[in-house]
Formats: sequence, structure tokens, C-alpha cells
Amino acid sequence: KRTLLPLLRNETSAFIFPCHPALQRPELKHMVRGWAGLGGVRAGGAPGCDTPCSPQVMELLRCIPLLLFLIFVCGLDHFIFSVLSVIQNHSFVQYSYQTSHHMSVTVMGTSLMAQLLRSTIGALNTSFDTQVETSNLVCLPKPHGMTREQYLNTCLPLAALALLCLAQVYPFRLRRAIAAFCFPKREKTRVLFLYNKLLRQRKNFFQLQRRRIARRARQPQGLGTSLLEWCSQHWPWLRRCQRRSCTLCGTPGTPWHQVCPAPGCGALYCDRCW
Repeated sequence: KRTLLPLLRNETSAFIFPCHPALQRPELKHMVRGWAGLGGVRAGGAPGCDTPCSPQVMELLRCIPLLLFLIFVCGLDHFIFSVLSVIQNHSFVQYSYQTSHHMSVTVMGTSLMAQLLRSTIGALNTSFDTQVETSNLVCLPKPHGMTREQYLNTCLPLAALALLCLAQVYPFRLRRAIAAFCFPKREKTRVLFLYNKLLRQRKNFFQLQRRRIARRARQPQGLGTSLLEWCSQHWPWLRRCQRRSCTLCGTPGTPWHQVCPAPGCGALYCDRCW
């Protein structure tokens, strides 16, 4: 039987490896597009092959309205606090009222009537000073801005929600194992289907690459490339100074890479592609 492992470089990006800690390309694609998992579930309850489930609401996009609302509320709070602070600092008015009142009645003379008037009217003599100070301090607003901890406590639930949206891919990886445990026959069918599919893709891939390499070989090389190849053929030690890579997959060249033995070719291939 033809083996598929190890996978080619372009095939690895199409699969999800359950033990890999980082988010992988299919998971990011499904997260943004709102599709659920690798395979869907048919109406009968058994897992199907490459049948997507009904699209879910995009989890990360659902956080954007909450984030915008949170930014709007925090900005509005800061704006109101700034306005009230300006009013408090620049609208303070203090009034000071001061008055003096002195009244004195003087009765001249030494007669009995003068003495009688002096004793009665003299009680009307008054003298008082009035000083009143008042301000609008009681009427001024006393705003209190939110502290950094309060802003942090406000943003933490939204940050936790976004992290949960990113972390949900890890429990989603268990769905395949659960479906394989509950439906072992269907799992065998899925594995066989995937095996044949990869074989067809790899066969078509290599045929396409052969045609591409042959088409590239027929194209006339530039002056610099031709001079470099001529020098490398006459002085093989110059190949060590060149930065070469695999002609098919583009992996950097190593001492274990194979050089095409055909005369005049000199193409470099890694072990897998060779």
C-alpha cells in the first residue's frame, strides 16, 4: 500500500493536529467564516464527509458591537467628567456683602424737658455692622472620574469573552474523537475516503509540478543565471555559497537534498519530493 506520511508541506496546512497548541489555519478560517468544525452532521445524526453544518453567528464579530458600545460608554463618561470638571473649576462665584449702620440722636440743653427727651430718645441710638460672605460652592457639581481599576474591571468581561472565542477551538477538536467513538464504521469510511482523496491529490500535484518544472526548464535563462550555472558546473565548490531550495516545495537546501543526475539539469530536491 502506498503511504501518505509524512505529509507534504502544502498538505500540512489543510489539516488540524489535535496536539498542536497553536491555532492552525483551518481553525482560523472556520472561526472567521462562522462554520463549525471539519465535518458536519447530517440529519440522521451520523457524521458526514465534508458536509458543513448550518452557519453559526461569528463569535468574534459578535464581540465588535460590545466593544464599540464599551468604547462609546467610556468616552461618554470621560466627556461628561471633563465638562463637569470645567464647570467646577471655572464657575465658582463668591459674594461678599458688608454694611455699617450708625444712628445717634443728641439732645442739647440742661432743662427738665431736655433731660426727659435725652433719656427717652437716647434709647434709639443704634450702631451695628453687617458682613455677609456667600458662594455657589454648594450648587457646583462634584464629579468623580473612574479609576484605572474600574476601567479594567469594565473591560475584563469583554476580554474574557474574546479569549473564550479563541479558546473554543481546543474543545472543538474533541468532536472528531467523540464522533469516531460513537460511529466507528462511519469513521472507517471517512478515513478511507480521506486516504483515496489524498492519493488523487498527490498524484495530480506531482503531475502538475512535473509540467511546471519542464515548462520552466524550457524558458531561456537570464545572463546572470546562466553565468552562475556555468561557474557552478566548472567549480562545484561554489554551490555551497549559493542559497538554494527545493524546486518543488521550496524548503531551504541542506546537505541531504538530492541533485538531479540528468546532465545539464542540476535541480535540487528534498527527500520527500525526490
